[in-house]
Amino acid sequence: MIENPIPGYKFTVTLLPAVNLPATQAMQVPPVVLGAFQEASGLGGQLEVMAYAEGGLNDFVHQLPVRHSWSRITLKRGLVRDLGLYYWYAAGLSQSLGARRDGSVTLLTPAGVPAMTWMFFGGVAAKWSGPQMNAMQNAVAVESLEIAHHGLMQMPLSPPLVG
Repeated sequence: MIENPIPGYKFTVTLLPAVNLPATQAMQVPPVVLGAFQEASGLGGQLEVMAYAEGGLNDFVHQLPVRHSWSRITLKRGLVRDLGLYYWYAAGLSQSLGARRDGSVTLLTPAGVPAMTWMFFGGVAAKWSGPQMNAMQNAVAVESLEIAHHGLMQMPLSPPLVG
């Protein structure tokens, strides 16, 4: 039996405290308290390839790997009074090394059981956006944060259902 795809509407986001820092510098970077997010995107990477046409070989063009890059992880949530995301971004303006954090985005099954997680490493808050406000609309004020990082690892947490 083939397992049904897991819906993407239940997930958690975790940021680990700063590591490998002198105690005085680690104390200057505020801990980040995360709330619930309505959206997490950018869990991916891309391999840049270079086309190389070899002389005398006319039935294909070589595709040579050049370098790999990681997409920025974008988190969006309704604006709350907790300024943790903004403080993390602000810490990176003056202490970019001290503001780096590892973290994860974990996808949950409909029953709330962790099914898959994406760990990111050396993440820094690269872009913070406050809400767009419009007096003509009754909508939730949403803030977003983009995380640039050094790498991403996907790990299954629960065994697939096999019948």
